[in-house]
Formats: sequence, structure tokens, C-alpha cells
Amino acid sequence: MAPDPISWRNANPGDLADLLPEIRASHAETVLAASHAAAQGWAGTPLSERIELLRSAQKTLHARQEELAQGICREIGKPIPEARGEAGALVAKIDYAIADAEKFLAEETPNDAPQPSRIRRRPRGPALIIGPFNFPLHLSHGPATAHLLAGNPVILKPSPLAASVCARYAELMTPLFPPGVFQLAQGGAQLARTLAFDRRNRSVVFTGSVPAGRTLLSELASQDPSKDVALELGGKNAVLVLRDADFVRAANAVAEASCLTAGQRCNATARVLVDQSILAPFLQNLAPAFAPYQPGWPADETTKLGPLTTASSVERYRTALQPVTGVKFLLPGKVHEKVGGRRGHYVEPCVRQWKDAPSYLSHSSSQQEFFAPVVEVIPVDGPEAMIAAHNAVPFGLSASVFTTSRKNFEHLANHLHASNIYANLPTTFSPSALPFGGWGESGNHHPGGRGFIRFASDEQVLQEARDTAPFHLSCP
Repeated sequence: MAPDPISWRNANPGDLADLLPEIRASHAETVLAASHAAAQGWAGTPLSERIELLRSAQKTLHARQEELAQGICREIGKPIPEARGEAGALVAKIDYAIADAEKFLAEETPNDAPQPSRIRRRPRGPALIIGPFNFPLHLSHGPATAHLLAGNPVILKPSPLAASVCARYAELMTPLFPPGVFQLAQGGAQLARTLAFDRRNRSVVFTGSVPAGRTLLSELASQDPSKDVALELGGKNAVLVLRDADFVRAANAVAEASCLTAGQRCNATARVLVDQSILAPFLQNLAPAFAPYQPGWPADETTKLGPLTTASSVERYRTALQPVTGVKFLLPGKVHEKVGGRRGHYVEPCVRQWKDAPSYLSHSSSQQEFFAPVVEVIPVDGPEAMIAAHNAVPFGLSASVFTTSRKNFEHLANHLHASNIYANLPTTFSPSALPFGGWGESGNHHPGGRGFIRFASDEQVLQEARDTAPFHLSCP
């Protein structure tokens, strides 16, 4: 593994001449020691006080929403309307997290136990959150709020690609909590491993690639099996278009969910499974649905397709533009060196139609994410073939079924290997009010969103002998 840089500067993906401030790497032991020192005091802080502090954070984040949105837009290249949505979600997330804390951290008193008993949740200890670049604040803030409410100090190690906006977020959050309770650790993969494998950290939340997540999970399990590891990994999400679908609605959903955040979403639409009998009329609607998604300056209010975040993302996208036997390009895709006079990582949507499901599934692209606005259309012969083709791909995050029949929807939902299944909605729907996680190579059964706090604390059972006098208070 290459050593982490001591310092670096990110460039605006929409204007590579626009350099952000220098970021300096953090010292691992300084962060770890402070988190460990804060653990006991924060665990002993009553939940009511933790909630009060999170409410203060909510007010601060609400006041700084536009600033944070502009930071996301500049550093990641996310169009400003989308960036505002992410910044707003930080505020709403705290309400959901507090409701979850009050529900899941409440002590239980079972009435069918053989002895007087209580079941309670205890803080686990310091938590490390390794964040992604595509939702640099939202996907880190969610688990952070859960762990803070559960009584665990938090270390946020953001993606180096989102270092500046995460630094600003941490500047707002850190002073609101006791020393060491919320900290930012800047660095790359080497720092992430050092923090993750330190025994003082008792939880690791990782959002990123499948290979990195698989390695992290297996190595941590072998060295520290009691450490909790929550993974949110990739997706190869499908829209399934049945014979009775609304073709216009389905096509619009495909275009939207493949182009939001330039396709750099784990729940982006990557494939479309279409009943062979309605392929032609569906395709008549598909290409026009992409017309609004032209690459543009992300700070422009009208832009719907911003740049990719990195040069390596552009190179991965280029692989989808290469000719493949049995593939017809409905939209050929294109890399733009400049848009509006600005040099950046701009690309156009690419839509590829495969001859049939076997051809697609035998090709390596069916097993990999492009993480770019690339959609693959695969004709299938009926719902059962659709289910089989869907489940042959190892990811299991989101799927959208387009049909006017509830019976059809329920049948497919009962057989599709995916944890989030929508009817007549984009695969990117994913509201914060619901759990969100993946099966297969998309995650490890630790859904984020609602209810994540269940994985941020440890269950403890207390039992008392029934045949002794009850406890009484005594003076020391």
C-alpha cells in the first residue's frame, strides 16, 4: 500500500483550474487517544443530554445549509440543487436519529422471564466512520448521529476527495460536544486501516468499493471478532419494465436515476430489464428521456448532469464506450474536455442495448460498477426470466418494478435479491425515513437510514434473584 500524502489540494471537478485549500493529514495516535479518553464520560452522559447536544448541532447545520451545499458542489461536482438536497438531509436526519434513539435505546422489562430481568443497550465505545466522496456529508452524518446518540465517540475519516467540505462540517460539529467526542481524521487508505484495526475503536462504518469492504471485513473479523463492521458497498441496480408498464414514466425514471450525481450513486440505475414484447415502444421513449441531462457547470441552477469527480472515473467511463459484440449503442456517450470554457471531468450519458440476457451476463461489465451515467438495456422473455437475470448479478441494493399490477409487483418483490424494491419509482428514491442497506456484494445486513442505531450499541441483560430481598439504597 502506497503511503498517504502528508498534504494535498483538491480541484473543482467542473473547473480543474479552481484549487481548494491545502489539506494536511492527521496524526492517528492523537485522534485515537482523544477518542479513547472521551469514551467513558460520553457513555455516562444521559441520553437526554446527548439529544440536547444533537439538537444544537441541528440548528447549526440548518443555519449553514447553503454554505455546505456550495462546498459539496465545488469539491465533488454535484449540481447545486442536488447538493442543497444533501445539506438539507443532514438537518432532517437528526430528527430521525433521535426518534430511533428513543425507541431502540429504551430499556425493556420482559414479563415472561424466570427472574426479574431488564434488557438494555450499552454504549460500545469509539466508532470510526470511513466516508465516501459521492455523499460526503450525508452518508457519514447518518451513522455519526446514531453512534453519538448511543454514547460512542466518533472519528470521521472522510474520503480525501471530499476533504475540504468535510473539514468545514467538522468545524461546525466538533465544538458542540465535549473534547474527543467528535473528531475529524484527514488522510487516505493507510490512515483508515490504522484507525480501523486499532482495538480502541469498537465499531467501523465503511462506505466504498466492494473489494475494499470485503478485505476490511475479513481481516477485522480474524483479528478482532467482537468489533462491529457495517458496510455499504456498491450496486448494479435494475429497473424492470413489465408489459403493462407506463413506458414514459419508466424511461424518465431510468434517465433520472442514472444521471443524478453523474451516476456516482450506489443506488443509481445501471441496467434495465425489459420484457422482449414491449422493447420497441419502450426504447422509443428512452433516448428522449435523457435529453435534459447534458453535462453542465455544477453551480448553475439548471444543470442536471454535473461532472464526474475524478480523472480515474472518466477513464472507467471510457471503457463503456468501447465496441462490444452483440451491443448496440442507443446513446454513444462522449467525454468533453471542456464545457462552457471550463476544463473538467464532463461526460454524456451512455446507453447500451444488449442482444439478450446470456450475452450480457457472460460479459464482465455485468459484474462491475461503472459509477458513471452508463445504462445497459437487456431484453428478457417474461417476468421469470427477468427475475433470473436480475439475481444473476451479485449486487442486491435497489430495484424498481414498473407495472400497473400489484400482483406483478408483489411477485417480483418476493423473488428479487435486493433489499430496497420500489414500484414505479426511480432506484434512487431511498428516503431517509426508511432503512437502507444492501444484500450480497452491496452490504452486510447493517442497513443505514432508519434503525441504524441498533448496530451502534450492545445489548446487555440484567437479572435478579427472585427469592432475595429487593435492593435498597445505602449510605457509603
